[in-house]
Amino acid sequence: MREKFYRFMQGRYGQDQFSRFLLILDLIFLIANIFLRSGILSAVILVVIIYIYFRMFSRNHAARYAENQRYLNATAKFRYWFDQQKKLANERKYHRIYVCPKCKQKIRIPKGKGKIMVRCPRCHHEFQRRS
Repeated sequence: MREKFYRFMQGRYGQDQFSRFLLILDLIFLIANIFLRSGILSAVILVVIIYIYFRMFSRNHAARYAENQRYLNATAKFRYWFDQQKKLANERKYHRIYVCPKCKQKIRIPKGKGKIMVRCPRCHHEFQRRS
């Protein structure tokens, strides 16, 4: 059975970031429709599911790739901001982030060193902080 599925999917586009986004959006609509019981929302859910399957089984790689690139370009700023927030959250385990009082440059200091003199790499202003 697995071999038949592999042969069927050969040459098809499959799943990409835009398909995953549509799937998550569809799940959100589905959960909302449980509470709202709207016929229009049910139709939207069905159309989105059909479009997801259309994209997955499509053999037109160029068109599906172009759609995915448009999605990635439209969400690039949000994804960058989200990745930066995730990175800062991970860094907070081992570092403290201070802002230079003179030039407002962000400075990363390792935690657990006590009171230290911090020197700004941009303006060379020195100030004391607890790490």
